[in-house]
Amino acid sequence: MKKNILVIYYSQTGQLEDIVKNIASPFEAQKEKYDVTYYNIKLKEDFPFPWPSDVFFNTFPESYLQIPKEILPPSEEILNKKYDLILFGYQVWYLTPSIPIISFLKSDYAKPILKGTPVVTISGTRNMWMLSQEKLKVYLRDLQAKLVGNIALVDRHDNYTSVLTILRWLTTGQKEKSGMLPAAGVSNEEITGSVKYGEIIERHFNNNDLNSLQPDLVKNGAIEIRAFLVRVEKVGNKIFTVWSNLIIKKKEKRPLLIKFFKVYLMAAIWIISPVVLVLHLLTTPIFWFKRQKQKRYLQGINLK
Repeated sequence: MKKNILVIYYSQTGQLEDIVKNIASPFEAQKEKYDVTYYNIKLKEDFPFPWPSDVFFNTFPESYLQIPKEILPPSEEILNKKYDLILFGYQVWYLTPSIPIISFLKSDYAKPILKGTPVVTISGTRNMWMLSQEKLKVYLRDLQAKLVGNIALVDRHDNYTSVLTILRWLTTGQKEKSGMLPAAGVSNEEITGSVKYGEIIERHFNNNDLNSLQPDLVKNGAIEIRAFLVRVEKVGNKIFTVWSNLIIKKKEKRPLLIKFFKVYLMAAIWIISPVVLVLHLLTTPIFWFKRQKQKRYLQGINLK
């Protein structure tokens, strides 16, 4: 009897769609064993791509505060079928799972689909996904899904180069290399190579051995933890909490506050972030063991 595999994702640029389809390809290649279904989450009113700059920054408070929008219903086929494994692809917006993903997770459709089902989460991001994954773990737990694996593909360029390339990509649609700037996003080589993670997942799934899946994924490079970026994320979450609540509460001043937030965010990236890096490097000997413990936790799938 065939096993049912569901691939859930939302992708504006097509990058995450390419990633999840590559990871799903080992299941697709064995049609006698697996029936693979794709569920591309659709909002009733979708976001534009490329993003106009004002729209991109105006999305911040609702994104960070995880305020959902209305989604179009999944097909009857998806709603009426029980799945044996779910590959769950998501983007990170403002240190949080994207609004379309949050909208699905907060919809009435999520629990019937996810409840009791093994889930492998898959993200394609600039570089800061760690605490967003922690937020996603809470949703999956509350929906009674079984998180069995996590894969995080990132832009391997330095933090500042990737800021420039991602802004170029999001606001102009240009991912390709131009001038002194490299191509944006996850490299084509890593996207193509992500099929290896699908092979690992399929092997463990076929052997009914999902409990040891995550260590195998980590051993094969599915998770990279940069301690400095974890620190930046922690600081960023505190600051974003203040800004997002302020903007939401002061509705009449929202346009002005969004402009201030934009200026602040750029200053934080280019001025505050280097200071955090220096402090991080200076304290490395002091917090070495604590950071190694933190790394092991973030590479895993358990929730504190």
